[in-house]
Parts: sequence; C-alpha cells; structure tokens
Amino acid sequence: MTTTPEIGAPGFTEPRLPLLLLGAGTDPDSERGVDCPGELPPASDPELVERARAAKAALGEQVFVLGHHYQRDEVIQFADVTGDSFKLAQQAAARPQAPYVVFCGVHFMAESADILTADHQQVVLPDLAAGCSMADMATFDQVEECWEVLEDMGVADDVVPVTYMNSSADIKAFVGRHGGVVCTSSNARRALDWAYSKGSKVLFLPDQHLGRNTAVLEMGFALEDCVVYNPHRPDGGLTPQQFRDARMLLWRGHCSVHGRFTKQSVDDMRERVPDVNILVHPECRHEVVVEADYIGSTEYIIRTLAEAPAGSSWAVGTELNLVRRLANRHPDKNIMFLDRTVCFCSTMNRIDLPHLVWSLEALARGEVVNRIRVDEETAHYARVALDQMLALP
Repeated sequence: MTTTPEIGAPGFTEPRLPLLLLGAGTDPDSERGVDCPGELPPASDPELVERARAAKAALGEQVFVLGHHYQRDEVIQFADVTGDSFKLAQQAAARPQAPYVVFCGVHFMAESADILTADHQQVVLPDLAAGCSMADMATFDQVEECWEVLEDMGVADDVVPVTYMNSSADIKAFVGRHGGVVCTSSNARRALDWAYSKGSKVLFLPDQHLGRNTAVLEMGFALEDCVVYNPHRPDGGLTPQQFRDARMLLWRGHCSVHGRFTKQSVDDMRERVPDVNILVHPECRHEVVVEADYIGSTEYIIRTLAEAPAGSSWAVGTELNLVRRLANRHPDKNIMFLDRTVCFCSTMNRIDLPHLVWSLEALARGEVVNRIRVDEETAHYARVALDQMLALP
C-alpha cells in the first residue's frame, strides 16, 4: 500500500502543470488565454500617449475604458472609471450607450463585465495573457470533482458554495447551479451569514485566506472549524471525520501578491517605524491579518488613507502600483509598502500602454480585438450567483 507524503515532507511533489510561453498556445483549462494576436507598437514609442489620446478621442462615446486599481499609472490615466473588479463591471453595465468596453484588468473581471453588460456591448481585454493566478487555482473540473467527494462523504446536502469575485465565469456558474453566492472582500461576511442560513457548511472558493480571515475574525469561528481542501490530493487531503466536523471548507488557493506578506514583514516595519499603522487586505495570510491594525478591501484601504490625519505613517499590504499611487496622492502622509520586496501583480501589469494603444486603435478602425465572451448557459448561472450577492441583506 502506498501513501501520499504530507505537503512539505520529503518526497512530496505537486502535480506539474504544462508551462506555456506567453504568446504561444492556449491552455483550455486556464482562466485566461495566452494568445496575443496582432502587432504591438514598441514600448519605446514616444508617441504612445498621444496615440492613445487620439484613438480614444476618435471613438468618443463609443468606448468606455475601465481601470482596476492595480493597473499601471500609464494605463490608469486613460480610464473613464477606476475601481475594484465588481464596481467596474457594474459601471460598464450602467453605460449601455457604449458599444465597446475596454477592461484594463484581468480575465475574470472582463468575464464579469461581459455577463453584466447588454448583448450589444463588446468587452475587450487588451492582453489575453492578463489572467489571475488565484482564479487559475480552481478549475471547473477540480471543483466538480470536489463536489463529488462531498457527495461521497455524505455532506454535500449541508454545503453551500461561496466563491470570491476573483474566480472564473465557470466557477461562478458552478456556484449558481448549486444554490450559492458570489462575494467580494467587502461583503464576504454578509455572504457567509446568508450561506450559513441555508446550510451548516460552506465551500469557500478560491481564496483560503479571505475565507479563513472572515470566518475567524468576523464570525467567531475557531481555526479548527476551517479545513483546507487540496485539489491535488485524493479526497482533498482530508479524512471523512474532517469533512463531517468542518464548518468551513477552504479551497487551497491564494493571491500571489497578498500571500507574500508575512508576520516578519509586520515585525520589521514596526521596528523601523515605531508609530506605523499596519493596513492590509483580507487576502493576506492569517498571521499577517491578526498582527495588523486595520483590515479591509481595496476601497477600504483607499478610503482609510484619504481620511487619515496628516503626518501619520502607514504600511500597506496590497499591490504596489496602488500603494505608490496612494503615496503620491497623499504627500502629507508617510505611506509605505509593507514588505521590503517589490511585489507587483505580474499578470495585472501585462496591460501596458502598447496593448492599450493597440486595442484602442483597432476599435477606431472598426476591428474588435481580444473580445471576451462568456457562453449563454455559463453566463446565466453565473448571473444567478451574482444576483444573489446583489440581493444580500
């Protein structure tokens, strides 16, 4: 009889996934594509800013450009609206007069925009390689297999699935089919309260940290109430007793940016800046969140720093583009990145000025490139889960 070594133990290896060179081939099981058709203007082109302005002006009211908070400043300057992923998708739906929506974000965000916008609107993602590593950690087949395990363990009828906004349309649709709900980092508590009114257990996808932090810090759960389901191990690496006892089944996923912060990051910052306020996103590890002074969504972080007193010091645990932008916006405050290591979101940063110019100029010529389309059935069930979120008390 063979046994699987524990994670981190000698002999344990994760299943190896095929790696694709950017711009070459596609992975049908990924939340994102990696094709990048067409010729991009060179990044060194000194006229890129003027070309973007000219193309956007030529399109006028026909185009609506959305910019996520984590985008580069060179891209954000052309956004009609900035915000988090769900706010931007809602904004696109509120502008039906714009037939073209250029989403400067990542793939799952553009999918949500396509689901929420009208049929005549076309959503464009300037670079199809702009995906999300967290969303890619939960594929449809893996989640289907997980549900079969829950059925085999006799607990599926007690489980309500909840998926974070940072998930593919397929996963949102799965949740919609099974009577669940989508959540954001700002309404996760409300979504979980609703879910526990429907069942005794929750399967939380795909970010284990947001699920754990919300359950333990906001709802009074014990850490022992939460178990992690690992899709790369038989039965998720859990015993039948763990399935029966757990109140929160956390998917083994995380944000590659927020997951980099550690307790040592917090300790180092407090040692260097004794009066510092630690402000972090709930996607950070539990060990970081419990040491922080303030925890909240991206919008909460922006609002907290805007309202902070002049002269105060803040170490912020979120994506570096946003932290730098907030530091420049509030020069009367000492705003720093929480970690010594530079930590951009690499996939979010794939949307750069050359890609934006290329997509805008193509639209100005009447050519729709990199259109994001969610099939009708998937969109329907994903919309069910999104509508349930909008109906939360």
